[in-house]
Amino acid sequence: MERRMTPFVKAFFDEATFTVSYLVREPEGRACAIIDSVLDFDHAAARTDTASADAIIDYVKSEDLKVEWILESHVHADHLSAAPYLQEQLGGKIGIGKNITIVQETFGKVFNEGTEFQRDGSQFDALFSEGDSFHIGQMRGDVLHTPGHTPACLTYVVGDAAFVGDTLFMPDFGTARCDFPGGSSETLYKSIQKILALPDETRIFVGHDYKAPGRDEYAWETTVGEQKALNIHIGQGKSIEEFVRMRDARDATLGMPRLILPSLQVNMRAGHMPPPDEQGDVFLKLPVNKL
Repeated sequence: MERRMTPFVKAFFDEATFTVSYLVREPEGRACAIIDSVLDFDHAAARTDTASADAIIDYVKSEDLKVEWILESHVHADHLSAAPYLQEQLGGKIGIGKNITIVQETFGKVFNEGTEFQRDGSQFDALFSEGDSFHIGQMRGDVLHTPGHTPACLTYVVGDAAFVGDTLFMPDFGTARCDFPGGSSETLYKSIQKILALPDETRIFVGHDYKAPGRDEYAWETTVGEQKALNIHIGQGKSIEEFVRMRDARDATLGMPRLILPSLQVNMRAGHMPPPDEQGDVFLKLPVNKL
């Protein structure tokens, strides 16, 4: 009964990174969660801004909502998380998949973080595993572990809504890349089958939209049924062999995301910047020839 509740979902689209952040609210009550928030970052000037997060904060306050969770679908490589800023302003617990420890171990080495960087996920308030559940007021959320894009990717199923992060895009754009460290196209295929096993009417909310060729408007909501029938990479019952061959060939042509280096350093710390030096200045690293 709880699982098929219909939460209210409000999307906040950041065109600079093509990221969709979500506020999901219980249908009756004030409790809500925020999924995949954005801290604005001017890469050329290395300056942060909170305009995107402030839009969410303003909405929460205007609706007199109570934030219980600030959730990450994975360690994003294309935008910085605003989770600590939102938590400071609104409260709530920050959650991510327990395999964050794998990501921290991998990129702790890439960025030469040293022993002071904890690789146990302790920067987050909750680490979720397959089958875990949580509550947003009276509404239950269920956790699917859906790796392949990254080892820590989760899908949050809240009532009749599934928040899939980067695992799936809109049907006319396809699926996530799998060529980051720890990624696997075979694993992604199997993860997507978990999502497609949900009822056909389940609403799917994607983490990004890039406007597929021929489409004039951004879009971020679809359904399991539409994905099964129409997804250009995985729909119509495509086999794992077909998918892996397509996905690996496509990934070989893709460049690195523009904000991958700052994003990974910040997001593996639950949205916190690296610790300041003795003068109080914060620095991000640019490892050469590492990715």
